[in-house]
Amino acid sequence: MNSKRFLFVSADAALITDLAWQVHREGHDVKYYIESESDREIGDGFVPKTDDWRAEVEWADVVVFDDIWVGSDVGTGKLAQELRERGKAVVGGTPNTDRLEEDRGYAMDVLEDHGVNTIEHQVFHDFGEGIEHVQQNPAAYVIKPLGEVQNVKRLLYVGTEDDGSDVIDVLRAYEKAWGHRMKGFQLQRKVDGVEVAVCGFFDGEQFVDRVNFNFEHKKLFPGNIGPSTGEMGTAMFWAGHNELFEETLGKLDGWLAEEGYVGSIDINCIVNETGIYPLEFTPRFGYPTIALQEESFESSTGRFFYDLAHGDDPELAVHAGYQIGVRIVLPPFPFDDEETYDESSRNAAVVFETESREGIHIEDAKNVEGQWRVAGDNGMPLVVTGKGETMQEARDRCYERIDDIVIPNLYYRDDIGERWTDGEGDRLHAWGYLGPQT
Repeated sequence: MNSKRFLFVSADAALITDLAWQVHREGHDVKYYIESESDREIGDGFVPKTDDWRAEVEWADVVVFDDIWVGSDVGTGKLAQELRERGKAVVGGTPNTDRLEEDRGYAMDVLEDHGVNTIEHQVFHDFGEGIEHVQQNPAAYVIKPLGEVQNVKRLLYVGTEDDGSDVIDVLRAYEKAWGHRMKGFQLQRKVDGVEVAVCGFFDGEQFVDRVNFNFEHKKLFPGNIGPSTGEMGTAMFWAGHNELFEETLGKLDGWLAEEGYVGSIDINCIVNETGIYPLEFTPRFGYPTIALQEESFESSTGRFFYDLAHGDDPELAVHAGYQIGVRIVLPPFPFDDEETYDESSRNAAVVFETESREGIHIEDAKNVEGQWRVAGDNGMPLVVTGKGETMQEARDRCYERIDDIVIPNLYYRDDIGERWTDGEGDRLHAWGYLGPQT
């Protein structure tokens, strides 16, 4: 494939740096725009930048949006749709697909309209009404904030009490602390089982035949303890259009085609012996999921996304076994504390004890004359990956690579992938839902 021109757009925070770097390393021309002022140094020295993405649209063969947010507002789907109407090839959503993530009630309606089973749920815009609902219908619930504050990951709360008393206490606390920002929330009945996300790539007309199944680890500490983060690590593998896909994303292919959606779309589910229960959508790339997916691509990344954006029968060859990715973080992640970040993390040097950079992916990092350094103010410099024929082999390879990295004050979870080896894999196979297959 001849060199193509890719324009990557972060209309809010810098998220897509590693994908842009990978495409650039494959020999394609790349320009990367970052809207957030505090993030603009991220990717320096790795990826060519632009200060005005709109001025580069006509230059680009493909425009890639990384998220649904334009600053504090939802809006990249509208931008992508407008560019498509101008004849541009775009990886990105539409206003309606953006809404799948922003408005959880709408997302459940879309699923139900297309014959997908959903968990009992209800959206509230008044804390008192939500509390009254739990009191009248005692059960364990999950609290999922709506709108802009859903990005504050620690606000998602999974109830533990069968009578919902802890959920009532948390809602009362949220009303006092977050009532001015939390404009609504969804209460979803808690269902026990294995949590698994089904991720497909859609080319505007249909899904690519390889489907990604991934297992997120959102809590800060090993053992799934502590505050929720965006993500601390992911385990995954690829398979075909099996039952788990066909009963979830597969039922939405017609709707996505009508929308003209192009890109990655993920639906997180709880699976048990009685059924498949979707929880929420990610109608965009997942982070750090996309870095781990890149690591498992055995065909050209740039060619795949070029063909995906053009609807040109994209082919994707992937690693046949298992993969894990671990996010390396620094203080005060996942919290915001500028003084702590300045003292402990800002501009810190990233030192490698080996010449190899295999399995090393960048998030909040820059390259200053050959020296990798921490960039931005989020404290998430790297994602480290590993793959193998078994999940344990993938774990071993990943953590061997982490042992060769030195950053003062770094921390990470050391149990990514253990849930699979400790029984989740056996349960999913016993229930007959999925497994690596052709």
